[in-house]
Amino acid sequence: MDSPLFMILFASIFVPSLKFSVANDYMNVALSDGKTLVSKGEIFELGFFSPGSSQKRYLGIWYKNIPIQTVVWVANRENPINDSSGILTMNSTGNLILTQNGSVVWYTNSHKQAQNPVVELLDSGNLVIRYEAETNPEEFLWQSFDYPCDTALPGMKLGSNLRTGLQWRNTAWKSPDDPSPGDVYRVYELYNYPEIYLMKGTTKLFRYGPWNGEYFSGLPDLSYGLNFVRNKDEVYYNFSKINDHVITRTVTNQTGYIYRYVWADEERIWKTYKTSPSEFCDNYRQCGPYGKCVSTQSQSCQCLKGFRPKSPEAWASYRWSQGCVRNKPLSCKDKLTQVFVKFEGLKVPDTTHTWLDENIGLEECRVKCLNNCSCMAYTNSDIRGGGSGCVMWFGDLIDMKQFETGGQDLYIRMDASELENTRKKNTQIIVASTVAAICLVLLLSTYFICKMPKNNAGNSLTEDNHTKHLDHLDIQLFDLPTIMTATSCFSFGNKIGEGGFGCVYKGILLDGQEIAVKTLSRSSWQGVSEFINEVKLIAKLQHRNLVKLLGCSIQGQEKMLIYEYMANGSLDSFIFDETKSKLLEWPGRLHIICGIARGLMYLHQDSRLRIIHRDLKASNVLLDENLCPKISDFGLARIFGGDQIEGNTSRVVGTHGYMAPEYAVDGLFSIKSDVFSFGILVLEIICGKRNRGLYHADKNLNLVGHAWSTWKARKAIELIDPNMKESCVISEVLRCLHISLLCVQQYPEDRPTMASVILMLESHMELVEPKEHGFIPRNVPNEEDLPSSEKDTSLTNDVTITLLQAR
Repeated sequence: MDSPLFMILFASIFVPSLKFSVANDYMNVALSDGKTLVSKGEIFELGFFSPGSSQKRYLGIWYKNIPIQTVVWVANRENPINDSSGILTMNSTGNLILTQNGSVVWYTNSHKQAQNPVVELLDSGNLVIRYEAETNPEEFLWQSFDYPCDTALPGMKLGSNLRTGLQWRNTAWKSPDDPSPGDVYRVYELYNYPEIYLMKGTTKLFRYGPWNGEYFSGLPDLSYGLNFVRNKDEVYYNFSKINDHVITRTVTNQTGYIYRYVWADEERIWKTYKTSPSEFCDNYRQCGPYGKCVSTQSQSCQCLKGFRPKSPEAWASYRWSQGCVRNKPLSCKDKLTQVFVKFEGLKVPDTTHTWLDENIGLEECRVKCLNNCSCMAYTNSDIRGGGSGCVMWFGDLIDMKQFETGGQDLYIRMDASELENTRKKNTQIIVASTVAAICLVLLLSTYFICKMPKNNAGNSLTEDNHTKHLDHLDIQLFDLPTIMTATSCFSFGNKIGEGGFGCVYKGILLDGQEIAVKTLSRSSWQGVSEFINEVKLIAKLQHRNLVKLLGCSIQGQEKMLIYEYMANGSLDSFIFDETKSKLLEWPGRLHIICGIARGLMYLHQDSRLRIIHRDLKASNVLLDENLCPKISDFGLARIFGGDQIEGNTSRVVGTHGYMAPEYAVDGLFSIKSDVFSFGILVLEIICGKRNRGLYHADKNLNLVGHAWSTWKARKAIELIDPNMKESCVISEVLRCLHISLLCVQQYPEDRPTMASVILMLESHMELVEPKEHGFIPRNVPNEEDLPSSEKDTSLTNDVTITLLQAR
């Protein structure tokens, strides 16, 4: 690299043949503050800018015709200029030099010499120094793409040049006002089986999983337009343009996320189409060694078959980092009694300690792994065409994720007895299925004893009309005899809930699976459209914090939804019950708050559709056997298009006590009205009181008003439910209270998004002071004074509705 003195000497020497390319023209002048260099197609622009509220000046590249200045590259990100005296020139060696009042601020370090080099900004966003004679237009003396900042553009590499040692990585800006490198970065680690990580310092936050020939193992839904290259000279990945009319970029953010944006020209905004990590199971090493993370299960972390929790106590308390251990330990002396068990649909483990041979097949790979007692697992390195290549893992297997569809096969070393146990279980399943089939034939007679009135022809036509709306959905349609058998003919002993919609029954299918059957009475407010709406919505949703719809049943006018059974009923049955609330200590309540937040963010941002729930409340949050929260009841939910952010209705439905003011008064609903309901719910979880009750000395405040006045008086600690005071971490509780008050602010634009809520819950970022709350005071009686028939109800104008609550 040239010395600064050498650079300064030549910075003042202009060679007439040295040129800057501006659009289609060439100029023999320096680039000063206020002037810009524009790419030929007028897509990108190079010049001086000040980020955010900063007054400092930087040399950078941004999109020319996008009204929101979006900077994709910064030259002097670590050495800003204090005023407008910056100037960019080229010296006789063909290097660019940025100076301020004669002092070198930044310069390029190309050691190649060339006659008459040219500086050009390409339409790809790449600033290059190249030979003037375009004998090889792709050969550059220097290029900005070799020195990425926080943004990856189509064609930009992420990886390493094995000849020069140059590493291409994305490093976050410290803040929107400061482009200097933060401590969060995206890097391609060159293990034997290389893969991409999102890092914070030396801590791994998220990994893509290795490239398997078709996609990154941990991102099976991200494959279009990706390119992966590994040869003796370089290892890298990049992505291509979708087409010339779609503008995309990928940004590594200091918050610990990777955002993939697409420019929506009609709305004139950047839209996020992919966020990584996007869910709990994407976070690195959540489940410890030999644990797999399953997003769609109530308990995300599960031990692989043949393994058990290392610490059952910690596992039951959602502390999964210790992971799992083998039911039967392995020994090098017993290699002849060891086999490999196939596990399907996985994000393969972290590849830090791996061995790779791309020239052998799966069988030879198995033999090599078996003969090395340190080898714990193997699979194909390339899954194309039936699979090829061999990769082996040594040491503990960590950071695995289970996919419902996609994923890879992994062959894990086990004691032979575990394979025998698996065969026995399979045999038992076959026997049980056979017995169940025989029992089903015998139990069909139950239908004729318990059956509902016969359907007439009109009902049959209605049933056909209903089911045709569901044919295209991947959902099971249960027949009536199956449901009747499971619920013992809807016996009173199996009844677990009742409301305006009908009854909820517990049932057990012939395979032993427990279910909750929500029946829809003929007099229910929820008609066909609401029923179809709920089925369509939930069928498309897959998240561990949303109740899972197993199927539905339409028999004439009888309509039923079949859900997974929630052993602990609804959240309100815990937090508002004097006995049960003592069992729900602060760690469990915080886990529930975070789970609800993740489920709501999935609805608002990460699902295929933008969904507004419109009736989030304590009775619509169900708890499984591990007290994992699941949002339920989507009968009132609304689907939004990708560009729609709010809607309005003349039919206001929901629950007083949880409605945002703009919705209750004007019928306006949006993701921010759901955020308001979430804020109310967090207050109730912390305080152990219903919002609809009246509090304070003169009984003139609901819970929100009481919390607001107590917060302003700096006595927020008085709000904490006495049943959890011994278990709570005061700083965590006060932070959650603070967040809840931000969520219930009067104006929607002041409330955070759920993505921001999760960031605030999981970090120590400074929180802004909340503004006046937005709850509308109502002269309602205290909850304890209401008749039982009116407790926990939803109101739609003058109609009373009680939504699903499995108790």
